[in-house]
Amino acid sequence: MRNKLARIGCAGLILLFTAGSFSAHAEGSRLLATSGVSQIEGAAGGGLVPWAIMSGYGDEGQWSAGAFHTLTDVQDYRLSVDGASLSFNNRFEISAARQSFEIKGLAGDIRQEVYGVKARAYGDLVYGAAPQIAVGLQHKRLIDGDIASLVGAEDNTSGTDVYLSASKVHLAALAGYHLLWNATLRATKANQMGLLGFGGDDNNDYQLMPEVSALILLDEGLAVGAEYRAKPDNLSAFSEDSFKDVFIAWFPNKQVSLTAAYADLGSIAGSEDQAGLYVSLAANFK
Repeated sequence: MRNKLARIGCAGLILLFTAGSFSAHAEGSRLLATSGVSQIEGAAGGGLVPWAIMSGYGDEGQWSAGAFHTLTDVQDYRLSVDGASLSFNNRFEISAARQSFEIKGLAGDIRQEVYGVKARAYGDLVYGAAPQIAVGLQHKRLIDGDIASLVGAEDNTSGTDVYLSASKVHLAALAGYHLLWNATLRATKANQMGLLGFGGDDNNDYQLMPEVSALILLDEGLAVGAEYRAKPDNLSAFSEDSFKDVFIAWFPNKQVSLTAAYADLGSIAGSEDQAGLYVSLAANFK
């Protein structure tokens, strides 16, 4: 445990140092906090839900890059995620993330890689009446599929999610504070985001799952919000619950953000009431 915490601390220091090193080059013209944070599958958005925004602060004709480290710690499990993203023209994004899911008390982790693409299709996040709309894809490769096979997953190697997101910022909309909302509809067969494989004996078809987020920007760099993510229930061996969180995100500048949340993950692989702390550190640079 001490070594794991040390690695987390080192990753955080590296991100902070890297962010500072690139501070002179990361001042894209977008408003502070409109980069969102890094979602646990690598896309720009909230912690649980991808949004229609592109990562970083690059605007028209500009590139932006980012990296993040996230840790979610609940009663019986721990999920660690490292990832990076690259966006261009405030219109296209590619991302990659590596998830490591630890079952406490057992040796070995379940590991998964997630590769994402996203494209803005319509609208603008801040200006105009219409929300910004984006389409995205997340291809997931399960490195350790033995447990997925044991619990009855139809596919223990890979799966692909497709989603449609709409996001909008309303300036000074709530008691003078800025309000951001997002709604995502995901087509998926993933069990526990793919960590327990894809499809199962109860269902092996794609299902449409809603995901929503909302936040209030309290001042220039501090936001509070909440998220909800519905998930399919494909396995007869275990029931699968929705994910929920409430979070606070701090954006001291355009180079770094820090997010802390209370995450309620429900039942995971037969273990009930899995809830605990989520923390994420992200750096943006061009």
